Amino acid sequence: MAPLPRRALIRTALAAPVAFPARAQTGRPVVVASKLDTEGALIGQMMLQVLQRRGVPVQARLQLGPTAVVRRAILAGEVDLYPEYTGNGAFFFQMDTDPAWRRGDTAYEKVRTLDAERNDVVWLKPAPANNTWAIAVRADLAGSANLRTMEDLARHIAANGAFKLAASAEFVESPAALPSFQRTYGFTLSPERLLVLAGGDTAVTMRAAAERLNGVNAAMVYGTDGAIAALDLRVLEDTKGAQIVYEPAACVRGAIARATPGLAEWMAPVFDSLSLTRLQALNARIVVEGRPVAEVAREHLRGLGLA
Repeated sequence: MAPLPRRALIRTALAAPVAFPARAQTGRPVVVASKLDTEGALIGQMMLQVLQRRGVPVQARLQLGPTAVVRRAILAGEVDLYPEYTGNGAFFFQMDTDPAWRRGDTAYEKVRTLDAERNDVVWLKPAPANNTWAIAVRADLAGSANLRTMEDLARHIAANGAFKLAASAEFVESPAALPSFQRTYGFTLSPERLLVLAGGDTAVTMRAAAERLNGVNAAMVYGTDGAIAALDLRVLEDTKGAQIVYEPAACVRGAIARATPGLAEWMAPVFDSLSLTRLQALNARIVVEGRPVAEVAREHLRGLGLA
């Protein structure tokens, strides 16, 4: 499951005006939204169900639209609560070159502070899962070559170990993607170590690695893609912060946060439970097994004792 575009494309999209009708700020249900992607809908469902169990009147507007639309909706007061990624603050506030975005702790603190001060939007504690551009390798290669991190990969390539990456042209060419990995970790992939595929669908790149297409044993992925575990791939950890960190967190209008003092406490166990591997597994139940989003969300919450 590839997330919707959330990098420089967001900056352009946010320039387009989106009109929302005025709404009363009291005496109405809490409006819970999400973006169009599967992961956003899954986390949005969890948030919705937690509020329902606490007796909070809610209105669902899940899979409302892309990043720009949902962001404008919360700023306009049309949406009260939705899952957002910490790294998007880099583009919301036009600070994508700031190194703070490349560490989970500093990315969260920066977006939390900026959005509170400028927009009265509250960011609750994020999940410990980074859904950013990443490189995943076949499990057999990870085991035989002892590959766990991007530093391990750089060492493996320097030793002329077997490695061929399936990736989109955007990933290969964008300075923020593969070139950033190469600069940060000091390696270079020659053309024969690349299989460049049309489009940016990570399902295609992962399938190429799983099937060893043209000798491919690695793939461009997003960190929490649902098919990673199903295809027996391993995401290499970006220990030096070559990529902006995108950890999902509940993003809440300040007025709703103040009117619902238990909100942070209610959401904390949900987001604490969403590790990288757990999100991969939950996404897989939807995109690989074809199970309904609401059912997968309810099952996970039940396992936490929250449903």
